[in-house]
Amino acid sequence: MDDGYSVQQTAAESAESGGLDTLQALKDGDTFLVADNWGDLKGGADGLFDRDTRILSRFVMTVGLARPSRLSSGVSRDNVFFTAHTTNRPLPPMGGRSAPAGVLHIERRRFVWDRRLFERVRMVNHGIEDVLLPLAFEFGADFADIFQVRGTLRKKRGAGEVPTTDGRRVTFRYTGLDAVVRTSCLAFSEPPARLNGSRAEFMFSLPMGKELDLYIECGPEMCLTPDAQRWRENAVQARLAMRRRRRRGASLRGPRSPRFNAWLDQSRSDIALLTTDLPTGPYPYAGTPWFSTPFGRDGIISAWQMLWLDPSLAKGVLTYLAARQATEVSPFQDSQPGKIMHETRGGEMSALGEVPFGLYYGGVDTTCLFVALAGAWFRRTGDLETIRALWPNLVAATEWMRDYGDSNGDGLIDYARAAETGLSNQGWKDSEDSIFHSDGRFPKGPIALLEVQGYAFAAWRAMADLGALLGDARAPAWNQQAEEVRLLVEDRFWMEDEQFYAIALDGDGNPCEAIGSNAGHLMFTGLPSAARAAAVTKRLLGAEFRSGWGLRTLAKGQARFNPMSYHNGSVWPHDTSLGVAGMARYGERDAVGMILGEIYAAASHFQMRLPELFCGFEREPGEGPIAYPVACLPQAWAAGSVFLMLQASLGVSIDALTKTVTIDAPTLPAGIERLTVSRLQVGDAVLDLAFERLGDQVVVMPRNRVGEVRIVTTR
Repeated sequence: MDDGYSVQQTAAESAESGGLDTLQALKDGDTFLVADNWGDLKGGADGLFDRDTRILSRFVMTVGLARPSRLSSGVSRDNVFFTAHTTNRPLPPMGGRSAPAGVLHIERRRFVWDRRLFERVRMVNHGIEDVLLPLAFEFGADFADIFQVRGTLRKKRGAGEVPTTDGRRVTFRYTGLDAVVRTSCLAFSEPPARLNGSRAEFMFSLPMGKELDLYIECGPEMCLTPDAQRWRENAVQARLAMRRRRRRGASLRGPRSPRFNAWLDQSRSDIALLTTDLPTGPYPYAGTPWFSTPFGRDGIISAWQMLWLDPSLAKGVLTYLAARQATEVSPFQDSQPGKIMHETRGGEMSALGEVPFGLYYGGVDTTCLFVALAGAWFRRTGDLETIRALWPNLVAATEWMRDYGDSNGDGLIDYARAAETGLSNQGWKDSEDSIFHSDGRFPKGPIALLEVQGYAFAAWRAMADLGALLGDARAPAWNQQAEEVRLLVEDRFWMEDEQFYAIALDGDGNPCEAIGSNAGHLMFTGLPSAARAAAVTKRLLGAEFRSGWGLRTLAKGQARFNPMSYHNGSVWPHDTSLGVAGMARYGERDAVGMILGEIYAAASHFQMRLPELFCGFEREPGEGPIAYPVACLPQAWAAGSVFLMLQASLGVSIDALTKTVTIDAPTLPAGIERLTVSRLQVGDAVLDLAFERLGDQVVVMPRNRVGEVRIVTTR
C-alpha cells in the first residue's frame, strides 16, 4: 500500500554510506534515538524509536538553506546528552549584507527521557553586526517497524494520515494493519514563520553578542509547549536517573591514567544506558540500534559479567525471564514448556506474526544459562528466598532440558528450528554460516553445540547445589546428570589429533571439526579436565586465534574463516571475555592480563566504547582495529567485557554463604600499576579492595571494611 510513508533507506544501505559507528545513540526505557554527527535524522538506521516503531524518521536542520559546518559533536560520558557544535556557512542577503561564515555558534543539545526527545537549539551571534537567521527543519514520521528498518520487506502496511498542524505543533498519525493507532507529535517553543506537515521555517533576529534558544520536543503522545523550564526539569530527572543506574553496586578505579579510567567509566555508563528499570527489576537491553529490547542470552551474559560488582542486574534478569517462561508448544515461536525466552518485541510486524519475535524462544542456550546464572547469583548473594520464589521456574527449565532440549535422547542439548521463520542456528553464533564441518559443509540437524553442553553442565550442577539446600530429593540425580554431560562432552567432542574440542555434533552424531572460540565458553563453565583446558588455552593464545586485539571467533585457516564475517573470524569482546574467564578458572593469569591489555588497546581506538564486534585482521604497528560496519554501538555484553576480564585478572570470587572473598593469584595488565574496587557488598558487609603491583607481584589490601567478611588470598 502506497501511503506516502515509505522507508527512505534500508539500514544496510545506511551502513554502506557511513556505518553505525557514525551514529550517535541516546536511550531511556523503550525509547531510543540514533542520529548522525550533526544530530540529523535522515532515514536508514537513524530515527526516534518508541517500542520498536520509528516515530520520527526525518529531522534535518538547515541554516540559510544549507547544512551548518560541524565543529564537534558527541554523547556525554554519562550517556545522557548529545551535543553538536556547528557554525554557519555564509548566509543569504536579508535586506542588507549577508552574514559571513563562522560568526554564529549553533549548538544542538538533546536528551531522551520519559518516552520523549527534548532538544535545545542555542544560537549565539559572535559577529559585529545584527543577523537575520533563517533556520529550518525538515521532518517526517514513517512509523516503520524496527524489522522493516533493518531491511525486512513488507508486501503492504497500514495507512498514514496527512500530518496536522496547529501553529507550533505537527501531529503524525498511522493506523497499522494490527488496528493499533500510532501517533507522534513534534512541537516547537516558538511558532514557525511557515509550518506544514514536513517543514518548519523560522526567521530569527539575532543582535550581535546575543543568544537565543529554541526548544523542541517529540514523543508518541500530544506534547505540551516546550520551554526552558520543561527542558531543565526533565534534563535533571534524566541525569539523576542515569546517575542512580551508574552507581549501583561496586565501582572500579584504575591508576592515574585518564584513558583507562575513561574506559571503565564509558563501559559502566553504557551498561547504565542500556539498562531499563522494569517492574521485575533492572534489565540490560542488548544494544542499539537493532537490539534495544530484552534478549534472554544477552541479558544473562551481561548480568553475569557484572555479577561480582552489581548482582541486582542478575536478579532483574532472572525475575523477568521467569515471568515469560514458555508454557506451551508453538513451532512459530520455537517454544516448549519450560523454555526461556530468546527475544521479545513490541512492533506492528511482531504483533501481526509477520516475524516471530513478539515473544520468541529460538535460543538453545538461554534455558541452560538461566539456570546456571541462578546458581552463580545465589553464590554471590546468598538470597535463598528469591531462589525459593524462582524454584518452580528453575525446575521447569531443567524439565525442558530433559524432555525437549535433548530431542534425540543422547544426553546432549540440541536444536533444529521448528519453523522456517525461525533462526536456523540458535546458539550465540546464530548467523546461517556459523556452524559447519571442517570442509565447510553445513551439518544436518539436530545440532548439539559445544558451549551449550557446558552451560547445561553448569545448570545441572547449580540445581544439585540449590536442591540440596532446599531439601529437594532430586539433587543427587541432578548432580549425576552433570557428571554424565561432562563425560559425554569429553568423549564425543574432544579431537585428540587437534588437541581441541569440535564446535558441534551434527544430527548423525558426527563432530563438526571446525576450530572455534566456543571452547573458551566451555572452560568458563569448568567442564574440561585440567589437561584439556591447558591444551585449549595454548591454542587460543596462538596466532590462529589471537589477532592482537582479542580472540577471533574462528581460527585462521578454517574452511569458512573470514576476518570480515559476523561470526567466522571477527572479534567479539564478550566472546573474548568468556574465554579469558575460562582460562583464569584453570589458573592462567599472565595471558589474561595480556589479552585484557589487547582489548584495552582496541577500546582506545573506538573512543573507549567497545562495539558489538570488529574485524579479526592481524594487528599492524601504528594502526587500529578495523570496524565492522553494522556492529551495534553500544552493546551491553561488549561493555560488560572489561568487568569480567578484570575479575578474571584479579582472581576475585565471592561466596556470600561463607562471607568470603577469595583472591587467587591476582595480576594487572601491563601499564596498570594499581586498581581499587570500592563499595563491594558481601551479604551485609561492605569493603574496598586496593590492588597494587609491587615488584613482580600484585598484592591486595582490604580497606574500609564494615561488617563480617573474610578475605582469603592464594597463590
